[in-house]
Amino acid sequence: MFPPNSEIDTGIAPNRREPQVALVIPTYNAGRHWDLLCDGIRSQLAAPQEVIIIDSSSPDGTAKRAADAGFGVIEIDRNDFNHGRTRQAGAERACNAEILIYLTQDAIPRDPETFKCILAAFADPTIGAAYGRQLPRASANSLEAHARLFNYPEESRVRTWECRHTLGFKSIFLSNSFAAYRRSALMSVGGFPSDVIFGEDTVVAARLHRAGWKTAYVAEAVVDHSHFYSIREEFERYFDIGVLHAREHWLVEEFGAAEGEGVRYVLSELRYLCKCDVLLIPSSVIRTVSKYAGYQAGRREKQIALWLKRHMGRNKEYWIRPSREQLPQ
Repeated sequence: MFPPNSEIDTGIAPNRREPQVALVIPTYNAGRHWDLLCDGIRSQLAAPQEVIIIDSSSPDGTAKRAADAGFGVIEIDRNDFNHGRTRQAGAERACNAEILIYLTQDAIPRDPETFKCILAAFADPTIGAAYGRQLPRASANSLEAHARLFNYPEESRVRTWECRHTLGFKSIFLSNSFAAYRRSALMSVGGFPSDVIFGEDTVVAARLHRAGWKTAYVAEAVVDHSHFYSIREEFERYFDIGVLHAREHWLVEEFGAAEGEGVRYVLSELRYLCKCDVLLIPSSVIRTVSKYAGYQAGRREKQIALWLKRHMGRNKEYWIRPSREQLPQ
């Protein structure tokens, strides 16, 4: 925590009215989203001074389209992609930036003030990171829509280390699908972890809170972003979350188990479907079982053979290098 009455190094020059901003987007076969994404970026009233695309050797020509658009491009091998390490490469490339905005390729800014709104959070010098609101895409079904409405409410909120007592694990929720970081704060806690299977944003939020920084949810900063996962994909995603919680066990120890929030989500989803789409309730129940099974399997991944873990998780590249079995457990 910061010592009482100490000065926080915000990483922003005191005489500069607007911080230097870099936008970092990891991509793989982003072609079908490219026009919407580019239009969304170019429409922003608070335009980033630098846009960095980190492309995982897309065969659809994403890297060339990014270069033609005037963006900086880092090309990596697809098997070298890692959620934390890849985003950290963007932070290191943007060495002159004071604020780093991260998007995924399918998170489309909803209006020209999206970046302006999320950057406004950093007027508070104690904010280390902020994330915006994600709303369901136009074609989303009720299951997909509820996931966004549950996790991204209408009210903004600031969270601190002390919030773990009331919010538990939810206090470190943060999504790199659309988030921004004070670069100095990010680097002060070691940057993005280089070898987590998933949830690098959660790890950083937890580290920031432990170090005395605050995180902000900015409901006014909106992107269109949602996914519909198959039942198998739900299992895979929650297997990865279980692996994260098993290998980064300090998260659960310091911020509480995630099961309570999971129960609250399930009950909220059932209430939502009763009002909006009763016919999806059986699917919801099956998905809940799949998620729970995946999560519990992930928590016990030490007992599962490496070859099988490659098939059980969503981030399969994580398990390609045999050294995974030698990582700290």
